[in-house]
Amino acid sequence: MEQELKYFENFGEQVSQRLDKLDHFAQRNEPAYPPRVTREQTTAEAIERYRQAVAALPGGSEERPHVLAALAGRLVAIRNMGKSIFAHIEDGAGRLQIYLRKDDLGEERFELFKRDFDLGDFIAAQGYLFQTRTGEITLHVENYQMAAKTLHPLPEKWHGLKDTETRYRQRYLDLIANPEVRDIFRKRSRIITAMRKFLDNEGFLEVETPTLQPIYGGALARPFVTHHKVLDMNLYLRISDELYLKRLIVGGLDKVYEICKDFRNEGVSTKHNPEFTMMECYWAYADYQDMMRLTENMIAFIAQEVLGTTKIVYNGLEVDLTPPWQRLNLAEGIKVRTEIDIFDSYPDVKALWDECQRLGLKVSPQPSWGKLVDELLGEYLEPTIVNPTFIHTFPVDISPLAKQSPDDPRVVERFEIFVAGTELGNAYSELNDPIAQRRRFLEQQQLTDEEAHVVDDDYVTALMHGMPPTGGLGVGIDRLTMLLTDQQSIREVILFPHLRTRE
Repeated sequence: MEQELKYFENFGEQVSQRLDKLDHFAQRNEPAYPPRVTREQTTAEAIERYRQAVAALPGGSEERPHVLAALAGRLVAIRNMGKSIFAHIEDGAGRLQIYLRKDDLGEERFELFKRDFDLGDFIAAQGYLFQTRTGEITLHVENYQMAAKTLHPLPEKWHGLKDTETRYRQRYLDLIANPEVRDIFRKRSRIITAMRKFLDNEGFLEVETPTLQPIYGGALARPFVTHHKVLDMNLYLRISDELYLKRLIVGGLDKVYEICKDFRNEGVSTKHNPEFTMMECYWAYADYQDMMRLTENMIAFIAQEVLGTTKIVYNGLEVDLTPPWQRLNLAEGIKVRTEIDIFDSYPDVKALWDECQRLGLKVSPQPSWGKLVDELLGEYLEPTIVNPTFIHTFPVDISPLAKQSPDDPRVVERFEIFVAGTELGNAYSELNDPIAQRRRFLEQQQLTDEEAHVVDDDYVTALMHGMPPTGGLGVGIDRLTMLLTDQQSIREVILFPHLRTRE
């Protein structure tokens, strides 16, 4: 046992002191980590029960109700008044004051609390509720037990922990210290619940597709690769579940969706994390226009369910999510922002790149014409958008899974969703011609871009069995949560974001 404790003593004097207190529990054969404790109400339930009991008293009565309660929570404040102690406990529902008095507990139990309980410890306490002179509902403690001893003290300024590095690396401290952070993740859960509710009500079936895939596809991105020893084959963490969901459309499931983790071996930024959450849905006999209507109605519904309004503020910008949303042609939007007519005057990557250089535009060199157009979109059009907008009609060479426009073979029926300078999602009329699809795959292989789409002949075989006209949509859950909670970094809405190894 002594050898085991030496590891914990390396954490410093305060931990050593708490280890001594832990030993006090062992000496009196009282568990510091009992398997269970008595807890009959949350703090919020206890407060509500007391208020209801007061409200039930006859009008003008000075009587005070005797409401019993058995609570448990973390000690977050302790004030020693000599022969009495006021403290506050917190649980997942809120905070409540507790009151311990030597005359009620007896000198031994009272002194044991003073000696062996610390801030951060979890306590179970039983007694009755009363209201102090200042109006605070308080538990008068008649008995208590340790629920879990905390060996490591909380940070000195844990009420409002602000250090970003600590907040992300030790998210549990962030959640303890900052109630607004807990609120973000409660809203994130409600956003997903509301999304499911909307799609379920629209007749979509929630399904599950493989995370480990023999061929990655459904997006232009670098994958993470792993190896299955028994099968002796490389597998890839999915970059998208698109191709599997469309196989289900082939199989006769007309409306399907999945909310899942995707993985892309890309950089980390305020808008990107290698592991992120997406919702993708596919709708047989629909097209990209149908998906626009579905999208605007769904996100407006989610905002109303979670926030009670479709009018929000993001990064100081007033945003109205009420449908219908603006529709804007990609080429027209770029022409307005850069004066470049991408289709009629600059039909190849060299011509477009030269014009960008002549105008002094800040764009990076790209391997294809479509990639360069996408760069112009991200640099000059995306940041100007405030209210939700569908940017539509994209180049074919960056949309290998989308159906060509019947009016212009250079473009596809595709849109991206932008709100307050951020992309939220992507959608299109799905390419369902197996011959055209395989040709697109092969054209992608001719590109030098390492993010080019690989050839998936099994998916082509699925298309050969017939897929009806279909609309598809992908929405980033993390970015939607950022929007609806007014957070400017994706790390604020992911519980455990990826970080560099601490040096």
